[in-house]
Order: sequence, then C-alpha cells, then structure tokens
Amino acid sequence: MEEDVLRPYRRMVPKGDRYYVHVMSRVVNRAFVLGSEEKEYFVSLMRRLAAFSGLEIVTYAILDNHFHALIYVPEPRDLSDEELLARLKHIYTRQEWGEVRQRLERFKGYGPSDTAYDEERRKHLRRMYDLGEFMKALKQQFTRWYNRRAGRCGTLWEARYKSVVVQGAGHPLLTMATYIDLNSVRAGLCEDPKDYRWCGYAEALAGSKPARAGLKRIALEMERSTDWRMVHRTYRMELYGAGEQTGLAGEGVRLRPGFDREKVVKVWEQGGALRREELLRYRVRYFSDGVAIGSKLYMEEFVERFRDCFGEKRKRAGSRLRT
Repeated sequence: MEEDVLRPYRRMVPKGDRYYVHVMSRVVNRAFVLGSEEKEYFVSLMRRLAAFSGLEIVTYAILDNHFHALIYVPEPRDLSDEELLARLKHIYTRQEWGEVRQRLERFKGYGPSDTAYDEERRKHLRRMYDLGEFMKALKQQFTRWYNRRAGRCGTLWEARYKSVVVQGAGHPLLTMATYIDLNSVRAGLCEDPKDYRWCGYAEALAGSKPARAGLKRIALEMERSTDWRMVHRTYRMELYGAGEQTGLAGEGVRLRPGFDREKVVKVWEQGGALRREELLRYRVRYFSDGVAIGSKLYMEEFVERFRDCFGEKRKRAGSRLRT
C-alpha cells in the first residue's frame, strides 16, 4: 500500500486514543546493508526509544534491507518528575540526564508564577506517546550511527515509513504479529523463527521481559491466559499454522516458503511446547551469538553513550578476550 494512501488513514486515529499499528520502512534503493551488528544496534535503539516514549513493541523483524514492527500506542498520561527522569535515562547520557534533573529542581523553586518548570517538562513530554516522534527518532538516530560507521552521508531510508492501523481485539492483531515474525522464514533466512535472533519471538524465547510482554499483550487482547508458558505454546502453534508452506510443486509453480505439513503437525501434536534442553540450548546460543556482553558493538555503544565518563584519549572501546 502506498504512503499517500496511508497518510489520510493516520489522521483518522484520534490523538490521545490507544491503538496498534504495523510500521515498515526500507533502506534506500533497497540495498542489503543491515548486517548482524547493524540489526543488533537497531533493536537496542528501538528498545531504548520505546522505553522513553511509553510505546510498546508487540513484536518486530529486522531484515537485511527493511524492518517491520507492530507497536502499541497507549493513551498519553502525565508523568511525575521521578517517572520523567526514569524515562530520560534510556536516551540521555549521565551528564545530559543530570543537567535535566538540575534544571527541573531549579525551575521548580521559582514558584507557580514562573513558566520555566512547565516548559522544561513539556519539552520532553511532547515527544512521548507519539508514533511519529518515535519513528522519526528511530530512523534519524540509526542513520547517524550507520553513516558514521560506513563513512557515508545522506538519508538511509526510502521516504517516510509506511503504517497500517491494526484492530486490537480478536484475531487481526495475532495475524499481523505472526506475519511479522514469519518474515525471516518467508525470506529463506531460517527454518524456524526462533532461530532468527532479530525478531520479537526469538527475543522473547531468550527471556527478554519487554519481548515477552509484547506477546502477552496479544493474549490479553484475545482474553487468553497471559502465563508465559501458555502464551508461548499457543503463539508457536499459531506461527506454524500461519507459516505452512503453500502452493503445488510443479513446473513453473513456485511454492510459498514456509513449514512443510509434517513440521506443522508435529508442533501442533506437541502443543507448541519446546523441551527444556531445547530452550536452555537456545538461550545460550542467543546470547553467545549476539555477544552482548563485551562485544565490540556493545562496548562501542556503551562508550558512546557515556563518553563523558572516559578520557579524551580513549579511542578503542575494548580489547578482545583471550581464549
């Protein structure tokens, strides 16, 4: 669906209402530039911005040249100074955060007749609970990060993001979520979405609380149990049901990539459950593949975020561990 078709529909969403939305954006010229480190950073940035803005990522899939995300936009609410400062920790350096805290404390002492305190709060609050502000920050900040690493300049994304509002109640939300998590299978990148670490389902299996909360939200909207074991089993069966390979094999006929009938039946017979040893092996592999602790990417991001805590001569993020 083209962007100019979607734009009028976005205006039909009353400001202040809660809603779900599927967003998608492609790299300019559809170039395959999102490698493992780029995807890792994108997910990290997306999570931080969502925590700041108050939006919830239901699920997502980061592919080699585009991304999908299913996002819950709740009704805006006012925040206390403590809540506001807690949100700001997700996107500001320690020094920047400290400066905001000092300004709030100073302005608060000016008295009710002075507007500086309210203006300081509004400056931050107006960026929250807003899909447009969230997507703008996500795409622009990732572009700046990527351009610095790649030695390039200019836009990284094709036009503005595309979006479709999704009904929360009933099956539409579940259908959209499985569509997104099955992207890696449809693209031939893996045989099971649990093995594609840059999607919400895989992150949830690894134990991520935000990722699990996203899938639990689907169960909540469908008035199902939100116990994680039940959520996972039900969602896995839904994934395999929706992802079954379709089409007829024959000359000139292409099969739609997906799961063969035998695998679908097996998952349903098992009630969507994974053996304990499978889950343990998967969690270990998820974190070791991502090298989240001490990785070059993690340390670069850490040093960049807390640059003021390191000396000016510090150029390298870290050293490789000896084995």
